Amino acid sequence: MRAATAVRQGTTRLARRLRIERPEPSQTALELGILAHLHRRGPMTPGALATAERVQPQSLTRTLASLERQHLAVRQPDDRDHRRSLLAITDAGRQALARDMGQRDAWLAEAMAGRLTQAEQELLRIAGGLLDRLADAGEPEQEPEPRRGGQP
Repeated sequence: MRAATAVRQGTTRLARRLRIERPEPSQTALELGILAHLHRRGPMTPGALATAERVQPQSLTRTLASLERQHLAVRQPDDRDHRRSLLAITDAGRQALARDMGQRDAWLAEAMAGRLTQAEQELLRIAGGLLDRLADAGEPEQEPEPRRGGQP
């Protein structure tokens, strides 16, 4: 339990600091979260995005429309189920995500180089991968296939 508390406290404080280091945002936190999911996982349904962001699908309607208006995401038909559409990140969306992360990554790299040994920096690199895996705990790998015609 002590390890979990230490990780929670450290990640919470670091997340707060990284929010402060964000450049003047042109996208909302929810828009950036959706772009990040699309970048990491590829095209997703609006329902899968809502699940990933832990919001109701109706809550995403305006956000998804905004991303499409800004040409940061695009809807495309689902090849497996033509009744559904998928959202995919565009090149402009990838660039917006990179701009948002760039300044914070630069601040973090400078802070790490100035305060941590090489061994500590390597330990944090490894811990970053572990934290990423933990963040996905309990999330489905991908949205389940819809049932077709009485098949289980």
